[in-house]
Amino acid sequence: MRSEIRTYQTGDTETVLDITADCVTFVGEEHDGLLHVFVPHATAGLAIIETGAGSDDDLLAALQVLLPADDRYEHHHGSTGHGRSHVMPAMIPPYLSVPVRDGMLALGTWQSICLVDINVDNFEREVRLSFLPA
Repeated sequence: MRSEIRTYQTGDTETVLDITADCVTFVGEEHDGLLHVFVPHATAGLAIIETGAGSDDDLLAALQVLLPADDRYEHHHGSTGHGRSHVMPAMIPPYLSVPVRDGMLALGTWQSICLVDINVDNFEREVRLSFLPA
């Protein structure tokens, strides 16, 4: 198994950050196996979603409806609605795996690997990429 950690600046706004290109670079010349992606944070997640056509904004809007940024949460510190960030990983998990076949990520035509961060109090995120050969 080969593994490395990449760091991303997500800023102070809710974001869906496409990290597919970094995943492709990490896989590099590997042939067949499994790419595993993990976010070691209690308030971020990973999703495979279409980006650039509005789906990323739609995801953030859906999370706003499902998890409003208000004071209803028992876990509260930081910005208003911070507790929602701790609930989000139950819906958008902090991990995902993608098969690698013939050196390519086996994603669908419009699928991208994205870091999802609605925690506006944490500006930096680590993502662990691991490759498990077949």
